[in-house]
Amino acid sequence: MEIIYGTGNHAKILFMERALKGLPVEISSISQVAAARKIALPWLEETGSTPLENARIKAEAYYKLLGSPVFSCDSGLYLWNHETGQPLPKEEQPGVCVRGRMEKRRSDDDLLAIYTGLVRKYGLIRARYMNAICLIWNEEIRAESMEEDLWGEEFLLTDKPHPKRVEGFPIDSISIDIRTGKYYYDIKDNSQDTLAGNKGFYRFFNCFLEQLSDKR
Repeated sequence: MEIIYGTGNHAKILFMERALKGLPVEISSISQVAAARKIALPWLEETGSTPLENARIKAEAYYKLLGSPVFSCDSGLYLWNHETGQPLPKEEQPGVCVRGRMEKRRSDDDLLAIYTGLVRKYGLIRARYMNAICLIWNEEIRAESMEEDLWGEEFLLTDKPHPKRVEGFPIDSISIDIRTGKYYYDIKDNSQDTLAGNKGFYRFFNCFLEQLSDKR
């Protein structure tokens, strides 16, 4: 099954390919598909208040534009003081605006500066990504979820970035495994995928494929 991933972030494409390894799914980048069809991609403002609302906004817009099976994902990042267990103040919770919106969207370097600054202010921070997905197969068939099995595992943020950096995933370089106290980049290859709920995405697509087969 070929399906378009509604993102231009190459690191996210690679993550999803790893997450879905073993399933009969071929992921295509929306930017590549649009370029091949000579279609200009619109700028989409993610105005939702939850990851699922934003995932739905993107998937619906891209399906309307391309008329092909497409899915989009979105995430919210939520933070707690690791020592006290208390959530950080509302004004310092990134939520669904990890990178900001419109002209205020932040670069990878901006994000590192913000989150290392929060660690210096509060001490070690416990964090978790809450993820959502919306998949549109055709006008009649779609699936979406923001169930907890899509969420990443809890992790710690440090103010000392790892030497390794992956474009599009800057926060991974300051992410530490709670159990071992090690950077995810020092544990094993792609261990940081657990931060983004890789097993949940596999289950979502596997279930969708089974349901699609039943409908045929």
